[in-house]
Amino acid sequence: MAKKNDVTVEEKLRSLYDLQLVDSRIDEIRNVRGELPLEVEDLEDEVAGLNRRLEKLDADIEVIDNDIKNKKNQIEESKSTIKKYSEQQKNVRNNREFNALSKEIEFQELEIELSEKHINEYKAKIEQKKEVIAQTKEKLSEREEHLKHKKSELDEILKETEKEEQALIDKSKEYEKNIEDRLISAYKRIRSNVKNGLAVVPVERGASGGSFFTIPPQVIMEIAGRKKIITDEHSGRILVDEELAKEEQEKMAGMFKKF
Repeated sequence: MAKKNDVTVEEKLRSLYDLQLVDSRIDEIRNVRGELPLEVEDLEDEVAGLNRRLEKLDADIEVIDNDIKNKKNQIEESKSTIKKYSEQQKNVRNNREFNALSKEIEFQELEIELSEKHINEYKAKIEQKKEVIAQTKEKLSEREEHLKHKKSELDEILKETEKEEQALIDKSKEYEKNIEDRLISAYKRIRSNVKNGLAVVPVERGASGGSFFTIPPQVIMEIAGRKKIITDEHSGRILVDEELAKEEQEKMAGMFKKF
């Protein structure tokens, strides 16, 4: 095998265009999947977020339940204290002591009222959170079903295209190894800067493929001569002549059928 720098310009152009055809075929396969992988990922994130929300709501209810238990314990303590003070009132020696105990009993009764008010507020909060839990569970069920459908859709497409895509990726890497680094860098740079990923295009009807800008006849002749690598002055794309492009397209179409 000839070294990268020993090959002719024509061989370099053919290799670059072959690489472009392989990478374009990979792009086509990925376009078939479209936004599905991102949709699945978004749905997975949403489902995980809803599950975290349910966990937090359950934890919140547990905290409120503990608050209710504490308030109930405080009520029992206040009742016990009232009973104790009521018993003490039977044995007081004067009105001052009786009144002091009455104030303590009154205070404990207010504490009971306040605790009962808090318990009612806590119970209302629990009911609100249970409503949110029910709504969240309903939404979670709907999103999980949607995720299941989208995953099934994606798995079906992957099953059909995964083998071909991997074979093409391997072939793309193989072609890259036969092209000098500076050309690969230029190719990748151009590919990343154009919407359709076409870095190498044929001349079609006097213009670069996919472009409306006319190429001067002298330049078209130079491109057909295959003696140097020529780029489109408007898009920066590497240009190949129509005949070379057709030859490589036929060759690569035969290879694609084998995948």
